[in-house]
Amino acid sequence: MLTRMTTPTVAEDVADRIRRLIHDGALSAGDRLPGERDLATDLGVGRVSVREAIRLLADAGYLTVRRGATGGTFVTGLDSPYEAWLERMRSRAGELDSILDLRIALEGHAASLAANRRSNAELSALRQNIADMEESSTRRSFRLADSQFHAMVAAAARSSRLAEVIAQARGEFFVPADTLVFKEQIGVSVSGHEAILRALSEQDADAARDAMAEHIEATRAHVHRVLRGDRLQRP
Repeated sequence: MLTRMTTPTVAEDVADRIRRLIHDGALSAGDRLPGERDLATDLGVGRVSVREAIRLLADAGYLTVRRGATGGTFVTGLDSPYEAWLERMRSRAGELDSILDLRIALEGHAASLAANRRSNAELSALRQNIADMEESSTRRSFRLADSQFHAMVAAAARSSRLAEVIAQARGEFFVPADTLVFKEQIGVSVSGHEAILRALSEQDADAARDAMAEHIEATRAHVHRVLRGDRLQRP
């Protein structure tokens, strides 16, 4: 028997796009969203759809709306939606691994393309990004540096469609460091990014693909430990 698919409403689509930005780390706890009018213009939708999307995300614990002169729509601390995401991963066997398998396929291919298409300026930007990650002292700075690194590698592949699909796949994955930042995880991420950068610098496509796969596999191991409830070392 075929399962009947339903088409998401415009508001649900907008909510999903904003949710993916939060999951990926492009938006972090405390960030203020643009006003409804600006969001509607940027996303090419009506203000009513934006307002409904904000309500959906507020109900799910992603956003909070504050009134008054210093008010606006802000990303919450994300504790509630993060725990809900973890519970979903625990209850749906294989979903987490499917997401990461897709990321390995997409981002590994992007890294292999980037090895031969990247510019020297992009290599310098990636090198600076790794330095920024090493100096991360907050959840926000770690998430931002990690998100930017993967986005820059995807951009260096010179395939806009591939970069778009990678962004969507990464948006399905809720970066664990949003609630759990550990010295161990920062060190593992820096090491993985350095290996990818080294392969890109040497224009070694196979090594770049392998380094990206190994990096995401390290993330898989970390998240499975989180799902099991292991307590890692806090900074």
